[in-house]
Amino acid sequence: MRKKLLNISIIFVLVLMIAIPSMNNVQKALANTSDLKVNGTILHLREGPGLSYPIITTLDEGDPLTSISLEGDWIQVKAGDYEGWVASWLTASINDKQMIDKTLISQVDRLNIRTEPDISSAVLGQLSIGNQATLIEKNGEWAKIDWNGLVGWVSTDYVTINDLPEKKTETNEPKIEVSTKKINKDTTFTVLVDSLNVRQQPDLNAKKIGTVSNGQAFKVLAQEHNWVQIQYNNKITGWVYSFYGTYSNTKKTASKSTSSSELESVTIIYNGTNLRTDATTAADVVTRVDAGETYPIVGAKNDFYEIQVNDKTAFVANWVVTTTSSGNAATAIKKEKSEPRKKGTLNGLTIVVDAGHGGNDHGTTGQRGTNEKEITLKTASLLGSKLSAAGANVVMTRESDEYVALRKRVSIAHQYEADAFISIHYDATDDSSVNGFTSYYMNSNQQGLAEAINKGLSNKIDLKNRGTQQGNYLVLRENRQQAALIELGYLSNGSEERFITTAKFREQATLGIYQGILNYFNEN
Repeated sequence: MRKKLLNISIIFVLVLMIAIPSMNNVQKALANTSDLKVNGTILHLREGPGLSYPIITTLDEGDPLTSISLEGDWIQVKAGDYEGWVASWLTASINDKQMIDKTLISQVDRLNIRTEPDISSAVLGQLSIGNQATLIEKNGEWAKIDWNGLVGWVSTDYVTINDLPEKKTETNEPKIEVSTKKINKDTTFTVLVDSLNVRQQPDLNAKKIGTVSNGQAFKVLAQEHNWVQIQYNNKITGWVYSFYGTYSNTKKTASKSTSSSELESVTIIYNGTNLRTDATTAADVVTRVDAGETYPIVGAKNDFYEIQVNDKTAFVANWVVTTTSSGNAATAIKKEKSEPRKKGTLNGLTIVVDAGHGGNDHGTTGQRGTNEKEITLKTASLLGSKLSAAGANVVMTRESDEYVALRKRVSIAHQYEADAFISIHYDATDDSSVNGFTSYYMNSNQQGLAEAINKGLSNKIDLKNRGTQQGNYLVLRENRQQAALIELGYLSNGSEERFITTAKFREQATLGIYQGILNYFNEN
C-alpha cells in the first residue's frame, strides 16, 4: 500500500512539472498579445473599476494594453508588469490603421481638437484656417491628428485631406515618446484671461515666477498635458495652464491676407468680449458684447479689427472673433451636431471649480491656526483633477494664493457658459460645538445640483449632514449657471478641524462631490 501511494505521488509531481511550463507559456502569450492602446495624454491604471479606486500607475498615450475582462465602462487590463482597471473611453483598438502619408488642412477658424471622436468630449485646442496637421487615422466623420505635438480628434466636415507631397527620410525615424511634447517654432500661445500665472514647472504647486495678461502672445516651446511652456522673456521660460489661452501659427502665407478689403464682417465667439477705443488691450472699453453678434469690418490695426458699432467704430481683438470674407460670405460654417453625453462620464461638460477666498482674503481661521484660503485651494485642486479625469473641461477660478473678486468668479462661469459652478469653503461660528457640512444654492435652477452633491458627500464623509439650504451668497445669487456652494465642516470646532484638514478627508470629500456631480448629470 505504501509503495502504491509513493508511485501515485511521483506521477502527480511529474504531471505538475509538465503542466507548469505550459501554463507559464500561456500567460506569456497573453501578456504579449496586446489588443488595446492608451488613447489619451495620460491614463490612470486603478485597482478597481471606478475613479474611487487607488491609482496603481500612470500610462502614456500609445502604451499597449491586454484586455482581460469588462465591467460597465471599465476594462481590466494587463500593462507591462501591472494588472488593473482603466476607463474604456480612454482606450482604442491597437489594430487601428495609421495613415502617416496624409496631411489634414483646416477649412475654418476655431476648429475644435477633441480628446475623443465625439462632440461631447473635452476640447484640447483649436485649428485656424490653413493650419496643417498630420493625419493619424480616420474613424467615420472624425479624424485623429497630430498638430504640433497635440494629438486629438477633429470633424472631417471642416477639413481637406491630402497626400503629402513627398516623404522625407526623417519622418521615417522612430519617435521617442516623452511626457513633454515639442511644438514647432512658428506656434504661439495667446492669453485669453485678465491674469494668468507663469510657473517654473507644469504644476499648480510649482513656484510662481510672474503673470501674463489678456492679449499677450508668447512663443511656445513645449506642451505637457494641460500645460504649455512659453518663452516668458528673453532669458526665462515658464509654464502656464493651456485652458486660459489659444494656439496659433505666427507664420503667415501670401494667400491668407487679413486686409480689410478682403474681409466683410466679424462674429464674436465669447460672451463678455470687450470692444475698445483703440487697438490695444490697455485701451478703454466702449462696451461688452456676447457670442454670436456680428459687426462689419471697416479697418485693421495691429492684431485688432476696427468694426462698425451703430454710428461709431470700435476695436476688437482678432483672437476673439471669426471673420467672413467677401469671397465666401455666402458659405456658412456648419455647426457640429449635438450628441448625447456618454452616461458615466463628464465628457463635454465645463465645470468651474472655485477655491474660496485667497490673497488678502484669508477666510476664517481655525482654532488650530488653519487658514481657510489654503485648505480650499488644496481641496479645489483635488476635485478638479477628479473631474478632469472623468472628461470634464475644468476651469479653476484661482490656481494659487491670489485674490479674485467675487463678481469675477461669477463672470468666469458666464464666460465659459459653465454647466456647473462649484464653490469650496469651510465654515466657522462663535459656538465651537457646532459641526457638520452644508450644501447651499440660491436660485431654483441650482437646487438639484446642490442636493445631488449633498447626497454624494453624505455617502463618503463621516460628518453631521446639515442638509441642503438656500444661501444668499453673491457667487450663487448673481450666477446664471447651475451652481452650488459647499461648506465642508467647521474650522471653529477644534476636533472637527483636526479631522477635516487631513489629506484622507479631502480625498473622500472630493470623491463625494465628484460622485454627486456625476449622478446629477446622469439623471439630467
